[in-house]
Amino acid sequence: MALFRLPSSAPALMPRGRGLLLRAPEVSDFLQWTRLREYSRAYLTPWEPIWPSDDLTRAGFRRRLRRYAEDIAGDKSYPFIVFRESDGVMLGGVTLANVRRGIVQAGTIGYWIGEPYAGQGYMTAALRVLLPTLFGELNLHRIEAACIPSNAPSIRVLEKCGFTREGLARRYLCINGIWQDHLLFGMLHEDFHG
Repeated sequence: MALFRLPSSAPALMPRGRGLLLRAPEVSDFLQWTRLREYSRAYLTPWEPIWPSDDLTRAGFRRRLRRYAEDIAGDKSYPFIVFRESDGVMLGGVTLANVRRGIVQAGTIGYWIGEPYAGQGYMTAALRVLLPTLFGELNLHRIEAACIPSNAPSIRVLEKCGFTREGLARRYLCINGIWQDHLLFGMLHEDFHG
């Protein structure tokens, strides 16, 4: 039955639109990625897990790329870096993780935006560009997301994109070294209007 099939091979996904290009990270992204993450560290720290000590090193980035390649090949996770098409500037990233197949056909998205580009609509646009790929090429039935209740910008992104708030998970994820409550959001294939 087509509903339950796995992708036949790891697809090369490069959604584009709304002036953005989303693609898997590459070795050549190291400098731009490291600079943006380092510049945005204080901005991102309240919303992310604690960074490994070597996170911004070339070795750390290579290890990250190897893990991404394994996850993509295993249909477990699909990372994307978000670029502005007009000038190739890296804006942030989106990852579809925890892909579950069989009778579930679901995955969880997480995202980050570099501080210089926050509040300009880039992440909302990036998710709107990515959603057709997740429901189309990846054949998902459900996409989930979670965010800390005090993260108003993230809540706005999800609501603008059509996600439904579904509940509260107590002490759901360890963010910045602390187990924190998260609002849970979901979108079903039939909720998506392209």
